[in-house]
Amino acid sequence: MAESKRELTEEQKQLVDTQVKELMRGVVEIAPEHAFKEKIEQSVATGVPLKIKLGMDPSAPDVHIGHTVVLHKLRQFQEYGHEIQLLIGDFTGRIGDPTGKSETRKALTNEQVMENARTYVEQYSKVLDMDKVTLMYNSEWLKALNFEDIIKLASNLTVARLLERDDFEKRYKSQQPISIHEFFYPLMQGYDSVAMKSDIEVGGTDQKFNLLMGRQLQEAYGQEKQVAMTLPLIEGLDGVRKMSKSLNNYIGIDEAPNEIFGKSMSIPDELMVKYFRLATDLPLEEVDILEKGLADGSIHPRDAKMNLGSKLVEMYHGQEAAKEARNYFETVFQKNALPDDMPVVKWEKDAQIGIIDLVVELGLLPSKGEARRMIQNGGVKMNEEKVTDIKTEVTITEGLIVQVGKRKFVKITL
Repeated sequence: MAESKRELTEEQKQLVDTQVKELMRGVVEIAPEHAFKEKIEQSVATGVPLKIKLGMDPSAPDVHIGHTVVLHKLRQFQEYGHEIQLLIGDFTGRIGDPTGKSETRKALTNEQVMENARTYVEQYSKVLDMDKVTLMYNSEWLKALNFEDIIKLASNLTVARLLERDDFEKRYKSQQPISIHEFFYPLMQGYDSVAMKSDIEVGGTDQKFNLLMGRQLQEAYGQEKQVAMTLPLIEGLDGVRKMSKSLNNYIGIDEAPNEIFGKSMSIPDELMVKYFRLATDLPLEEVDILEKGLADGSIHPRDAKMNLGSKLVEMYHGQEAAKEARNYFETVFQKNALPDDMPVVKWEKDAQIGIIDLVVELGLLPSKGEARRMIQNGGVKMNEEKVTDIKTEVTITEGLIVQVGKRKFVKITL
């Protein structure tokens, strides 16, 4: 550590041990682990909070449960009084993080970056106390670099080291183009840590290279090196691939309570403990009891999923919404009954309409193509009768109930 190590009281030692234990919950790797404990000790001894960095690439602003794995870790740091540094990559976002990408990303406009950043901040407030977050934009220091500064920055990294990155290596070997500016992304992300004087940076396991770059550059610029903390990527509802909106295997934190609860019920059994451990604030002891109960059969997976669904809805919509979502699921899916509180739409258009157009007009699906596929797959019902012909002409009547999938219902009134 930069300062001489102080002797801790017994009470301070206990606080250090508590912080270290809680903050290591669900973590894949801390590099290096001894430095992490030393930083916590120094913070407890001096009363100076640590600076905890999270960089955001504002190119896909819809926050899902997968993103919250890192956010919950930040909240834990926040609860112990540490300073959360949320970095909006408004400058690096114009390049785009090449991590995990098989091709060069299209650059975003400044307007797109700032609008996406605004959406991020709104959604992050569901997990973090944004009044106690330091919000930073890396254009503040990256714009100020001149070409001499950039040459100095680039001198800290070799091409061979860059090509160790799995994504760059694969693209290089398959002779896919890699633009020079993409090589600068990890350098710029690392330089962010220099500018922010971060003590700890958190990110997913796919960000390890970038996080370690921060350590390397802080040392090169004469600073104390940050600790890199990586957290696991959570699999989506398919149980295989990383949760992603583009793969449609996600649970969005801004989705309606019934949608969050219903999607939770489709989480593979073997992933439930992981979701509880990483995506909820359930105490570790209770997660351990749950894991043991699922293993010995004393807890039924269905009951665990319903508790998970309730917990997730409660976290983002409140207790009352969680209770209503659970009742809705039990009524509609377990008792095969229609929900009492389904949306009602006043119909003021033609009395006859094609089923595809009707589904789109009611807002149950966004496009005719999706409506056609849903009908062909048997996912559309009228008054609980399945519609199988995409050419069906519907006569609109008072109280007609249209259902799409398992969770979307609309009652029509004239």
